[in-house]
Amino acid sequence: MHQTWAPPRDYRSRPVAILGAGVLGRRIGCIWASTGFNVHIRDPSHQQRQDGISYIQDNVHSYAKKTGKTVGTAHAFENMREAVENAWLVIEAVPEKIQLKIDTFAELESLTPADCILASNSSSYRSSEMLEKVSESTMKRILNMHYYMPPKCMVVELMTDGHTKDEIFPFLAERCKEGNTLPYVARKQSTGFIFNRLWAAVKRETLTILAEGVSVPEEIDSLWTEMFVKGGSTPCKTMDDVGLDTVAFIESHYTKERGLSPKYTVDYLNENFVKHGKLGTKSSHGGLFPSVKSETASVIEKPNLVVLDLGLSAAAPSMKSGAVLEYSSDGHFQKTLVENQSLPDGVSVDPHNGRLFWTNMGVPGKNDGSVLTFDRKSNSVETIVPSGVINTPKQLALDTTARKVYFCDREGLSVYRCDYDGSKLEKIVHAGNPEDPKDVSDARKWCVGIAIAPRLGRFYWTQKGPSKAGQGRIFCANITMPDNQSALFRSDIECIIGGLPEPIDLEVDEDSGFLYWTDRGEIPCGNSLNRMKLDALGRPSETTAPNKHEILTRHFNEAIGLKVDGKNESIYVTDLGGSIYRCDLNGNQKSVVHSDNSRAFTGITFI
Repeated sequence: MHQTWAPPRDYRSRPVAILGAGVLGRRIGCIWASTGFNVHIRDPSHQQRQDGISYIQDNVHSYAKKTGKTVGTAHAFENMREAVENAWLVIEAVPEKIQLKIDTFAELESLTPADCILASNSSSYRSSEMLEKVSESTMKRILNMHYYMPPKCMVVELMTDGHTKDEIFPFLAERCKEGNTLPYVARKQSTGFIFNRLWAAVKRETLTILAEGVSVPEEIDSLWTEMFVKGGSTPCKTMDDVGLDTVAFIESHYTKERGLSPKYTVDYLNENFVKHGKLGTKSSHGGLFPSVKSETASVIEKPNLVVLDLGLSAAAPSMKSGAVLEYSSDGHFQKTLVENQSLPDGVSVDPHNGRLFWTNMGVPGKNDGSVLTFDRKSNSVETIVPSGVINTPKQLALDTTARKVYFCDREGLSVYRCDYDGSKLEKIVHAGNPEDPKDVSDARKWCVGIAIAPRLGRFYWTQKGPSKAGQGRIFCANITMPDNQSALFRSDIECIIGGLPEPIDLEVDEDSGFLYWTDRGEIPCGNSLNRMKLDALGRPSETTAPNKHEILTRHFNEAIGLKVDGKNESIYVTDLGGSIYRCDLNGNQKSVVHSDNSRAFTGITFI
């Protein structure tokens, strides 16, 4: 009878064992130690054991900056039994000799608990090739678990040995995420896993281009950078955009010219997609990805805009003349959703239920700011953070999975979050003391823009600095507060860029890996839309460029709000001059979709 696999008992109190203290083994150990697990490293070499422990001790706190966890311990063993006898996970990173791996798993079967997961870091051999000396029951807890080269690359690929219990994969994937690695699961056994097969194809064709004299290395690398790194192109989305019928036609020409089999290219596309009308983004039936043109996705396809008007440019401005407005994507006014607001500033929407959230600044410097929500179905407004609790709330962002509201408090010198109903309000960043007049007058401590990147485990905020002074900064920290720390002191805060004119609102596009922001500072760098490429850890990607960021487009009139529409490859920007702009993801084709000098626009989002 099939038995459902259960996670190892008390896995949090049991060690992770790594067999092999070489370059990769010690880095794998450092990952697990950084998320609070106790790590046992086993290696027959005294020097390797010593070097492995030294590496973990020297680097574990750097790894742990992303996890926010209290680090675990690391111990080295020469004796196999002592290293693995109570482990919940064993990862072998021994030399790539198949007989050694076969013997290793046979030994682990006799030494480890019956619920211990046994993994091979090998990318050269499938774990199914290592089962010769183990029982059928042990086969069910063996798999490949291949790391690349942390901390630069935090990807790990999981692959079955053909017998592995299905329930192991989601459990192990979640544990990997705790350690700040990005797990990818191969759906079936495959030599080379996923990435190495992609890389093998790219490498093979690159060498062919060079061998045939079609191009040179400098041109190939430059073209790759422009098309894939800067352009953000990805294989499957690009094929859908080109059209799968066109892709099949092009591949048919290649197969004939080179004498290749069409089985896994032309025939696969024609049989599974083209003959069913699944041609890609131009087709209502979709392609490699599902269609976004269905009735339920029409709002995503052509979203309406929700824009906040401060009310200070109205014919009779007052502290209650602000409004929440709805416009079509091409800038036509639709309706006023909510009126009589007190300087509304930041807005976001939960796409799952269409519920709107926004901030009202109130009178800057007084504790009369508030956070509100609007249910479009019932047309009702509810205050979730009432006046008298916070000072001047600015941009607002949602974590729709955790159902959390994040917002900055400018004169409150803080970043806050709370549940959707306003409960569990907590300060998560303390940039200064709002009771100290000296701190309050220091605009370098004013928190303004906020963005959330749940998949990266990070949030980002701006501290804008004095008006147009070139002292603005962008910071980031972990969504999970470090153990035994608080907003008054948290060790994971990083300034990722400084010296900006006056950065305001932020947004992270996790699909492309870009952080975008508006800047209302002085020209030539201010009054602009900007972006920065982030790496797998959510930090600025390494670059040889003199600046860490790009200025995509300029010449706004006090730029404030922004919203990235990745589906339609557009970005919307608002300014205090009463205009709504649209440009493409690279800042080109900028146009004014709406302009009204009786408005002063701040936040913007989609519904």
